[in-house]
Amino acid sequence: MGTVDGGGGGKSGTVKQLNVGGKLFSLEASSLSLSLSLDSPSPTPTFVDRDPALLSAILAAIRAPSSAALAFPARVLLNEAHFYGLHAQLLAALSPPPLRGFSVSLASTLSPASEPYPTALAPHHDGSLCLSHGIGQVTYYSPALDHLATFRTHLHRITSLRQLPPSLVVLGSASAPGLHVYDFLEGRHVASVQWWDPTDTRVSKAKVIAIAALPPADAADNNSPILATFESPHRENCIVVVDPVTLKPTQEIGRQSGSAAKSSTPGRVVHLPALGLVFASFVSSGAFGYSGYMRLWDIRSGNVVWETSEPGGAGRSSRFGDPFADADVDVKQQAIYKVCSKSGDVAVADLRSLGNDPWVYMSSGPRGSGGGYGSLLHCHQSQVFVSRKDGLEVWSRLEEQRHNTGDLAEQSGTNERPKSEGFDERSYRSCFVDTEEDAKRGMIQMMEGGGDRLFVSRVEIQGVEVWETSHLAGAISLS
Repeated sequence: MGTVDGGGGGKSGTVKQLNVGGKLFSLEASSLSLSLSLDSPSPTPTFVDRDPALLSAILAAIRAPSSAALAFPARVLLNEAHFYGLHAQLLAALSPPPLRGFSVSLASTLSPASEPYPTALAPHHDGSLCLSHGIGQVTYYSPALDHLATFRTHLHRITSLRQLPPSLVVLGSASAPGLHVYDFLEGRHVASVQWWDPTDTRVSKAKVIAIAALPPADAADNNSPILATFESPHRENCIVVVDPVTLKPTQEIGRQSGSAAKSSTPGRVVHLPALGLVFASFVSSGAFGYSGYMRLWDIRSGNVVWETSEPGGAGRSSRFGDPFADADVDVKQQAIYKVCSKSGDVAVADLRSLGNDPWVYMSSGPRGSGGGYGSLLHCHQSQVFVSRKDGLEVWSRLEEQRHNTGDLAEQSGTNERPKSEGFDERSYRSCFVDTEEDAKRGMIQMMEGGGDRLFVSRVEIQGVEVWETSHLAGAISLS
């Protein structure tokens, strides 16, 4: 007679007995799939002709997420969990803890079997990752970071990449025209989107430079548009709005022409659906330092509502001679962040009160005194990650606790700040989260957040680093 295993979670209620391949399991009926949770007219356990070892491993992982290594590959257990209706519980158990910038560390490295040098990263809100590498290849890792698929596209080198549910990826290449859509599980080309203008011969063979696509968990609705910046060989460029259902262009935003910094193609684009705005930025570096711009467009009218150019120009920073090296938008905080190229200081501007010089500046500690040349900045879950020559720095906004201690606590991504509350440099803290050995691996080339993970690639280094908060973060040693 088989042993009896405890329930896999769910609300308390009727206990259902299953005979899985000759082994008895007792589980909460509410935690099972509908077909298994139905009351059987017979007092005998419901027989299920499946492997009991898989169900045992699923239940063990759900009970103790961080206790031991899995007895089977995660993808096998997740597939099996679908049958029992335990997929959501198992996925939650296999996921890392909430991402806390001050406690993140290198958890693992993902490396495709062939041509493992990454060219673009596309994480999803569930912690999965699409990775482009080598000569037009795309590899998909599940939310449990299992390798599920690798396929080759028709492009030589992919330079921009974003995931779309349920199994689509949109991609572009700086060496070939068009925005292309693939099914990453089937490796099948679905559609192509081109930017062209029959009245202007300069608009042809336009290549995609940057893409913004919001998954349902982050978007105001499931039909949030795809935004792609296109650039033609004659330097005509604009942001094209693409319908995610029909995959057809619906609108042009910010069309401009010329090779000057103020009219170059945006290298970053972010959709702010709650505000009805589109953020775009461009930055270049050379022998004379950095130069670039940031702009906000009204997505309905296509008009510019705010812009700044550095160095010089309208809305310039008071830090003349210290232009930004990179910038990004925190959608939840409704704030723009930038890192200065010379001083390395991080600055923040409130999207709701942008003026001629809206920036509030924060300086790093001694380890970050090497300036901001080559720095990248990425906003994820109300935290700001900044790459440095000597490491990876995280900035978190703090809030005062409403009790007698007066202590400051790190603000989580779920907390909303009052609209009347402004930004103050005294309410930010920073720290370096990598070790010296981490920093010695080289400069960070790409940095993208997805779910409770931060994915990092480094210059001329194979594979992608996965940074997570440890399950032991905040634990107190009793030894």
